[in-house]
Amino acid sequence: MSAFSNYLEDKLINHILRNTAYTTPGTSIYVALYTQDPTDAGGAGEVSGNNYQRVQVSAWNAPSNGATYNTNEIAFPQASGTWGTISHVAIFDALTVGNLLFHGQLTTSKLIELGDTFKFPAGDLDISVA
Repeated sequence: MSAFSNYLEDKLINHILRNTAYTTPGTSIYVALYTQDPTDAGGAGEVSGNNYQRVQVSAWNAPSNGATYNTNEIAFPQASGTWGTISHVAIFDALTVGNLLFHGQLTTSKLIELGDTFKFPAGDLDISVA
């Protein structure tokens, strides 16, 4: 995942170039799944219903050369119905609503149906500044 949201781009530019304070989300980092590209502005397409909810993640590898990855498995709740074909992932600063921070396309899309559990094994969710 290498796309910053418009929200995060503005916050970083203001913080670095205009000396405007930016409060990090701390451990309030949540991974979300999408059936279409959410775009930099945070468009539609996040999965909803059927036991879906964002997953809080607090364990990230120390960045190196502008990149990091999850250090623990990220497992979503088991689907109680079809979620659709997951093609994109995003990171937010809240369990619901909140601000989109990053987003990107999955290497391989995955259809999630009743009883499936979507997971990112440790080291598989990469974030980079491209």
